[in-house]
Amino acid sequence: MKRLILAVIALAVVPMASATLYKYIDKNGKTVYSDTPPPDADAKQLSAPPPPAGNGKSYVEKDKELEKGREKAREEAKKTADKDKVAAANKERCEQAKQNLQIYLDGGRIQKMNKDGERELMSDEEIEAERVKSQKLVNEACGK
Repeated sequence: MKRLILAVIALAVVPMASATLYKYIDKNGKTVYSDTPPPDADAKQLSAPPPPAGNGKSYVEKDKELEKGREKAREEAKKTADKDKVAAANKERCEQAKQNLQIYLDGGRIQKMNKDGERELMSDEEIEAERVKSQKLVNEACGK
C-alpha cells in the first residue's frame, strides 16, 4: 500500500517538473511570466530550462574533495605561521646581536665577572676580541 501511494505521488510530481511557462505583455505594457496562458493576450510559450547537468560526482565525493581542499588550506596556513615565527625569531636575534655589538663599539670601560664571581674591567684586547666576535654574530644573524 505504501508503495502504491509513493508511486502516485511520484507520478503527480513529474508534470510539475516539466511545467510550461507563458510570456506575454499585459495591458499596462509590463512583461508577465505565468504558468497559465492569458485569455485575451497573445502569449509566447516557453519551456523550462533543463536541470543543470551534474558532473557525475556524488555528494560524498564532492565532500571528500572539499575536505581535501580544507586540509590543504590548513597546511598552508600552518606553514605560513611557522615561517612567520622563524622570521620573528631571526629578527629578534639580529636586534639582540646589534645591541651587544653597540656595547663594544661605544667604548669606555666594560666590566666582566671573573671565575670567583668578582667584577673586573676588561682589557682593550678583550674588548676588541669581543667586538670582532659580536660583529661576526651580527653578520650571521642579520644575513649581511
